[in-house]
Amino acid sequence: MSGSTQGIGFAIARALLREGAAVVVNGRAEPGVREAVARLEGEVPGAQVTGVAADFADPDQVRRLLAELGDVDVLVNNVGLFEVAPFADLPDETWQRYLEVNLMSGVRLSRHLLPGMLDRGWGRIVFVSSESGVNVPGDMTHYGVTKAAQLALGNGLAKLTRGTEVTVNTILGGPTYSDGVARTVEQIAAAQGMSAEDLKGAIAAGNQTSLLQRFLDPDEIASLAVYLASPLSSATNGAAVRADGGVLTTLV
Repeated sequence: MSGSTQGIGFAIARALLREGAAVVVNGRAEPGVREAVARLEGEVPGAQVTGVAADFADPDQVRRLLAELGDVDVLVNNVGLFEVAPFADLPDETWQRYLEVNLMSGVRLSRHLLPGMLDRGWGRIVFVSSESGVNVPGDMTHYGVTKAAQLALGNGLAKLTRGTEVTVNTILGGPTYSDGVARTVEQIAAAQGMSAEDLKGAIAAGNQTSLLQRFLDPDEIASLAVYLASPLSSATNGAAVRADGGVLTTLV
């Protein structure tokens, strides 16, 4: 699974290992991958976990990663970039980087692995998207656009699985207190002279449509990912499944 050395990706990897799956984790740099593998081995006794380093902003590194993969039954497309930035300040290079990492990572991995799943007659592809792909934020337009594109990609790929036991689904995650979000909150809190915990609470309380009125924990996203990766989700295909804490206000 891509982008799995920390945050939501790490939580999903750990949850899959606890279910007995053999997991290949991925991160941008070899030291981070080794550390994640060691952590997972420590937290899940008997875990079958290996790691491959590759930066999805670099197509050459992705090609090397694909060359190392054998047959894969479950692909979790989780790697992603996000940041708050004014639309007018975003150059083409930033847009291209977001498209490479957030969208093309899933394109390249799915293109490589989906045919084998179809040949073997069983498989799961799970995209970890965001409610921002449905309700695109004005201060993260570039992020929201790529997450909307993920939704379209997952839905289109599902149509290629007709009549098989292969499914492709997308998770619409809500605001989650991942490692990246925590770092951002800490930076903003420091700049404003307040504690990160106080700012975290204020942000959650300020989200008027959230029914939970708190950040999600990465493990809550992981629970849905494990379901979608399992045989229990056999009737769910081409879907955008929410774990958004009630942030989205539409009926479907």
